[in-house]
Amino acid sequence: MTQLARKLRLWNYFALGFGTMIGTGWVILMDDWLGRGGPLGAMLGFLAGGMLLLPIGHVYGQWVRRLPDAAGEAAYTAQVFPAWVSYLTGWMMLLAYFIVCPWEAVALGKLAAYIFPVLDTMELYRIAGQPVFLPRLLVGIGLTVILAYVNYRGIRASATFENWATSSVLAVFVLLVLVSAHGGAAVNIHPLFSHAPLVSVLLTLQIVPYFVTGFESVPKVAEEAHPGFPPGRFFTAIAMALLVGAGFYVLAIGAVSFIAPWQCLTGKRFATAIAFEQGTHSIWLVRLILAISLVALFQVFNGNFVASTRLLYAYGRRGTLAPAFAKIHAVNQTPTVAIFGVAAGTLLGILLGDALLVPVTEVGALASATGWFAACISFFLVEKHTGLRAVAAIGMLVSLLLILMKLVPEVPGHFSGAEWMAMGIWVGIGLLLKRRPGKMG
Repeated sequence: MTQLARKLRLWNYFALGFGTMIGTGWVILMDDWLGRGGPLGAMLGFLAGGMLLLPIGHVYGQWVRRLPDAAGEAAYTAQVFPAWVSYLTGWMMLLAYFIVCPWEAVALGKLAAYIFPVLDTMELYRIAGQPVFLPRLLVGIGLTVILAYVNYRGIRASATFENWATSSVLAVFVLLVLVSAHGGAAVNIHPLFSHAPLVSVLLTLQIVPYFVTGFESVPKVAEEAHPGFPPGRFFTAIAMALLVGAGFYVLAIGAVSFIAPWQCLTGKRFATAIAFEQGTHSIWLVRLILAISLVALFQVFNGNFVASTRLLYAYGRRGTLAPAFAKIHAVNQTPTVAIFGVAAGTLLGILLGDALLVPVTEVGALASATGWFAACISFFLVEKHTGLRAVAAIGMLVSLLLILMKLVPEVPGHFSGAEWMAMGIWVGIGLLLKRRPGKMG
């Protein structure tokens, strides 16, 4: 029986975790982040989120050493919970990864239209008041087809691309931070908060799970590790991705707020590029930001595409979805049907256009936190060591608080009716596609 290729090493795993996390949000949605928290509120929100998620990352590091299964959370929860719990847990995590794919495809069209305004022509229809233009639609479709082909050709090609993209994004980002530090002014960051300090931090913290989802993608490709890869390195890759990713967002917010007055950026598309243009009067720097945004977009799309296809493959292998999803190409050693399935779903999602962008962050955040909570509580129940159980308990508490922030009506920024509807539709699709009952494990 053909098996998945075993090619991945430490930098590949870090690049996947980081690449699944860092996309174009820091360029396209910076105005939303600053509007939520202001400079300091947003920075504290992302910093707190990154630090609070470390115990969860540790739990994943322990799980993947013991159970290197592409099913991830579904496999972990299957050790202690009924089959329907493990199925729905994995299904929620599939949503967290998959939903990013059409998001990034739509974002590419939005980014391309900023560079080439002619793409904002030939309106086809509107969703939630947002127009969908044919040229932008074709750009997103083209990207999806290209990345699907890269992944079809093999994990090595996908990993090599992720390595190159991650290195490029980090190098350019360091340059932008240095430019901001040299040319900015402290007066630009005032006022420090957009609301009361605590509210500002909480409003930002609510979306952190969506933007740092990715560190737990490492276990989804654990079965593809190089034969000599030490199991303890999985947590190393997870911690690296989580800390570098959270730090990236904190410095991005700080750099944008320092280079230009942040209140002038709220409500504007591509606030990051606008800030550096205002602060440096350099068009080449703006072009560099847009260029590296494209690279970041490709890397996060590719990372989430990989994680989604592996989860779908694992479900097919377990027989809870159609077994065809477990089919592996004899030469490329890739899950071809799962790749085609995620690509097809992405193409359908692209049809929603810009209306998909901001609401998706809310739904994806809840889906991620739900998966984290399930992984932590499962580890707490199977682990005997007191210290590790304490870490799992902290992870449970953190992820539960993140869930409650989206569900409790009294908390600012809680789920709206549209977001409940989207979540309900996804769960309904999962129940319809579930092939047969039975324990997953």
